[in-house]
Amino acid sequence: MTATSTTHAGGTALTRPKTLPWYGFGIANLAVVTVLAVASWYLLVDPAWSPFDIYPQPFEAALFWALLAAVWVGFNLEFHGFDRMRQPWRGITLVAVISSISVAVTVVLSRLWGSIDPSFDANRPDGKGYLTGAMFVLFGFFSYVTSVVNWNHWPWSKLTSRQPWLGLGQISLLILPTLVIYGLLALPGLTTWTDTAATWLTTSTVTGWFYSVVVAVIVTGLLTENWPWRLAGSPGRVVLTSVVGNVAVGTALYFGVRELTELLIGQARSIEIGADITSFPAQLGVCWVFWMIFWANAFDNRPKGGRALRDYAVRVLVTFALAVATFLAYYFGFAEAVLHEPAVASGMHGDALGWMDWMVLWTLFYVLCFESYGLPARRDG
Repeated sequence: MTATSTTHAGGTALTRPKTLPWYGFGIANLAVVTVLAVASWYLLVDPAWSPFDIYPQPFEAALFWALLAAVWVGFNLEFHGFDRMRQPWRGITLVAVISSISVAVTVVLSRLWGSIDPSFDANRPDGKGYLTGAMFVLFGFFSYVTSVVNWNHWPWSKLTSRQPWLGLGQISLLILPTLVIYGLLALPGLTTWTDTAATWLTTSTVTGWFYSVVVAVIVTGLLTENWPWRLAGSPGRVVLTSVVGNVAVGTALYFGVRELTELLIGQARSIEIGADITSFPAQLGVCWVFWMIFWANAFDNRPKGGRALRDYAVRVLVTFALAVATFLAYYFGFAEAVLHEPAVASGMHGDALGWMDWMVLWTLFYVLCFESYGLPARRDG
């Protein structure tokens, strides 16, 4: 942390830590995260410049598992054990652990389990084997994030409030319901041993719809501080209300955002994209998720301290507006000119679920794991 000098009337020089206002702190973090994301993209991922041939798979599979590992370590386990370490070693260790988990799970599913079940095989055309394993993460985002931001760790918190047992209980016990949802919604459209043509929801539709449910979890968990679900009363009723409510809100978001994305990209491009257009609520949704996470953690979740509903409304509107602007800038310029991603339709390039999740991961790494290491502190007030 840097310091600035001041002088008392009597001439005595004092030093005080240099700080940034909340908006300056947020902008500084955004600059650092963007530089880290772009630089690491060029080194590891870029389809034109990187020496590694991992775009789009297995890059996206490992990326999704890294995000879920970050949720396990940071949300469910609340950085237990790592919180005793000083920076930058805490951040370095967390990044190493999270990255190791993501690579290990990706390899085990695509190479080891893929040798038993060809649905997960790394050699399936178009990276479909990697996608089959990584789709679990979509449903894990719902179960593992909502257990923290909507349920406040209940019912595990009734048994213990101590980590790591609190987090390990959530991680282990939520695997079963997450697997059930994954098996019902994702696997029928991806496996080699089912008739994918007969599935009731395509993979694109499942992605677009269920990601919208995840968006609802983050809106209510971060921006509106678990309102309105917290009004239900007892912890059990809050859990039930949040599950039903987030699915309902997410479903409404799916249909509304689908119409909006088709409007944003135009009818001709929507027709050109074809059946995959049903995934585009997730493409805009991931832009919104990035801004919600960034706003809550780097921009201090402003405004705050006023009328609660007004504060919530402003947060929702500001982050959604930033998401729409990001979606347009990414697909109609940034993805081609900066990231060298292939075309998805005439004049459109990229896959926001790759790049924007990369930005989310670097946000979690720098802002949470490294605690914005190297930047002046955020000024209170």
